[in-house]
Amino acid sequence: MNREVTLPLIVDDRGTLQVAAADVSRLLRTVGGRWLRLVEAGEQGLDEDTVAALTIELAKLADRIDVACIAHSSGTP
Repeated sequence: MNREVTLPLIVDDRGTLQVAAADVSRLLRTVGGRWLRLVEAGEQGLDEDTVAALTIELAKLADRIDVACIAHSSGTP
């Protein structure tokens, strides 16, 4: 199942971007990494398979953001 995700960007009233895409992708990777460390530390109530699946999906989304930014900065449609 492939679902597209659209993330609204946070802009001010002049249209200036307030959150850098690099910060968003870093946040996604950080959240996944922290979840994995909690599982490794034996945190109760976390299902290892679910955390792994969610972490992979967050990393994929971060990759898509990074690729889109690279394409945009290189002029690739």
